[in-house]
Amino acid sequence: MTLDITTLDSADGDAIGLIDQLRAQLSPQGDIVSEAGRARTIELFGEALAPQDVVQRICDDVARDGLDAVLDYTRRLDGAELTAETLRVSDDEFHAAHQAADPEFLATIGRIRANIVEFQSSLLPEDVTVTRQRSLETGQGSGQGSGQGSGQGSGQGSVELRQRYRPLRRVGICVPGGAAAYPSTLLMTAVPARTAGVEQIAVVVPPTEFGGYNTQLLAACHELGIDEVYRVGGAQGVAALAYGVEGIEAVDKIVGPGNLFVALAKRRVFGEVDIDSIAGPSEVVVMADETADARFLASDLISQAEHSPGASVLLTWHRPLIEQVREALVEQLGRLPRGDLACESLNRFGALVCVADPGEAIALSERMAPEHLHISTADPDSILTQVQNAGAIFLGHHTPVALGDYIAGPSHVLPTGGTARFANGLSANDFLKRSSVIRYDLNALAADSADVCRMADAEGLGAHAASITIRLEDPGDGSSA
Repeated sequence: MTLDITTLDSADGDAIGLIDQLRAQLSPQGDIVSEAGRARTIELFGEALAPQDVVQRICDDVARDGLDAVLDYTRRLDGAELTAETLRVSDDEFHAAHQAADPEFLATIGRIRANIVEFQSSLLPEDVTVTRQRSLETGQGSGQGSGQGSGQGSGQGSVELRQRYRPLRRVGICVPGGAAAYPSTLLMTAVPARTAGVEQIAVVVPPTEFGGYNTQLLAACHELGIDEVYRVGGAQGVAALAYGVEGIEAVDKIVGPGNLFVALAKRRVFGEVDIDSIAGPSEVVVMADETADARFLASDLISQAEHSPGASVLLTWHRPLIEQVREALVEQLGRLPRGDLACESLNRFGALVCVADPGEAIALSERMAPEHLHISTADPDSILTQVQNAGAIFLGHHTPVALGDYIAGPSHVLPTGGTARFANGLSANDFLKRSSVIRYDLNALAADSADVCRMADAEGLGAHAASITIRLEDPGDGSSA
């Protein structure tokens, strides 16, 4: 294991080009697939298809053949021989996992859930009602001149406007389970959904020892009251949630992270269902000054790199930190269980960049728009005021990203690949559907009729105007409503 992370002084190299290259490599268009993954594609389809083409075939097959296609791809891709009966985790399996789980682990799940609920509840909007009085003056009404039959006279009209929020009916959650178990992802997706009021939650997770057969994950599901879990991952899992297959009812929205194939599948089914985002590999940008501890910075970079792949970038205007952090990386990588994977990721997608000043660091970070931004400086708040683009921002020397990943309260499902320029992290609000509710009485209709008809005439939409005037010419029995 040899660390060969990119080191750059912005005075001597193209720091902007480096940031652009990293962002492009790790976007869904970057096609970051392992050699084993490419070999499996050839084995399955007889040709080296691009990931987008693989996903299209899988989704089309699931849409056409339903459960048969889901089980076939589960067998061919994951090596799991499942049936319609064993695809879904049984009640007995949930109970057994819960009984076998460490009580302290279950207590931790409870504390994390409480933190998430506390924060996410504070975000939920309330229904809003606005009432407006409209004055009806003599001759005002349809806008047709004399005002015949159009509410002649004077009076007050009433308008009621509401913004109403309702939870989505049914949500699907993707939980990874290829190289590690992720009960944290379950918490950071299911708890915000429950907080918003979603009643039906369906979880898909790969049929692996880290996924659908993982005791801790199943115990966490049971602890959270989630009893609909299917052992199916990848694009076929996303397609099953989106289209619905025998035994799996279609959902209204799909959330949660995954590999490139999961991300591309979510993009493929968007429109059939809603999605949270098209997420890529994890990212962290760390800004640091002379008050930062090199050991802490190295641990921050490694913590995201161990997802492998994951982008880890240090931006500092204190030149000695570059070498200090490099030395700390070598020391820490050598004693971590996933150190080899993290080292490989740092070599491919990591960078230690010396910049001229905080302003240049901010400009580079804004350009990358990272999933995680850690500001490890003496006065992080002064930098925070100048930052626009980041999924989650961590302030100070004692706020590592792992706090946001596991326990703080905001969801760790965050925009990646530069999409933090316009996208947001998942929250309880993302599980709400809002509708506007509008009520006019006859006098209010008459008061606003001229403006409505004038706009309809300007757009050449006569039926719009007619839908106003017909009500004013003969109000009928509902004249007071």
